[in-house]
Amino acid sequence: MSKFENYHSYLKERSLMGLIYRNFYLYPLITRHLNGKILDYGCGIGDYLKYNNNSIGVDINQHNVNFCKERGLLASKIEDGVIPFEDNHFDSVLSDNVFEHIENPKNIILEIIRVIRPGGILLIGVPGKLGFQSDADHKIFHDKQSLKALFNDTNFNLKNNFDLPFSSNLLSNHLRQYTSWYSFKNEI
Repeated sequence: MSKFENYHSYLKERSLMGLIYRNFYLYPLITRHLNGKILDYGCGIGDYLKYNNNSIGVDINQHNVNFCKERGLLASKIEDGVIPFEDNHFDSVLSDNVFEHIENPKNIILEIIRVIRPGGILLIGVPGKLGFQSDADHKIFHDKQSLKALFNDTNFNLKNNFDLPFSSNLLSNHLRQYTSWYSFKNEI
């Protein structure tokens, strides 16, 4: 089984409680920070796409893209790092638990900049400390300073950040689902 097949299978093993948490708590909350046509960058198996029919997903994993399409969701594969949409196509971009998997996200950031409209919102979610340590595929731990540094040379400015379920070092260290969220605005 390939790395992509393994990860696709891993995503499909989500618990019922996890799905309930996402659909009734997480997604309603993060959707308040997004607007217009939304790109879900790293859409996985499409749970957010199913929740919000104003979203389109992209993923590097063809198994995930196929699964989304089988569910009747709009998803496309990222080929050679290129998001398959024209410039300034989206009002918002969501990236839920993706950036920690990427050692050097500079090209991804440039692609997101390309497809997001001026004034657009980029919302990035990254795991807390225990969540980061719980996945062998995680490469870079991100916090507020490291994410701000990734966008230093861009027109994206950090507008808001929040932690779920709430800000707590104790929960970050002991709750695998703890996530920090960062909202950037394209100030062009």
